[in-house]
Amino acid sequence: MESPAGPATDPGRQLLPASPVPAGPRQPATLRRRGIFRYPLARQLARFTGVGIVCTMASLALYAVLRPWLGSQPANAGALIITSLMNTALNRRLTFKITERRRMKRDHLNGLIVILVALLITGGSLAVLHWVRPDASVADELWTTTLSGFIATAVRFTLLRHWIFRRARHR
Repeated sequence: MESPAGPATDPGRQLLPASPVPAGPRQPATLRRRGIFRYPLARQLARFTGVGIVCTMASLALYAVLRPWLGSQPANAGALIITSLMNTALNRRLTFKITERRRMKRDHLNGLIVILVALLITGGSLAVLHWVRPDASVADELWTTTLSGFIATAVRFTLLRHWIFRRARHR
């Protein structure tokens, strides 16, 4: 049965003009990850590692620059405090995928508390180094802060994931 407007169709169905560009393959509604990256923890650890590498390099560079003028402990504290602000901002955005500005000030304040834990770990390791070897070189100090920084990093990730950014644990 034909109507004056064209072929018979369903009353609720509209005919749309043909698209001039052919449609490509359909994308899935959600991204499906394979292997280890299907777990949110693995994705967060990978992103956290990338942020950590950047921040560690910046911290070591700042330490090396500040050390001759300030001494080892103040240089370590200054480098950690300066890079902690960058670290918290990058981890907030990249590692835990938090983009809203609603709790940003509180996140940064809590990030400073977490960095105090890292400061205790790295500063404590420097104190032990200077107690054992009072004539330690800057290279020895850098190695000590780097190795103790790995421990501090594990503690930092745990505190960020389970305390500060717990609202985004599954991203």
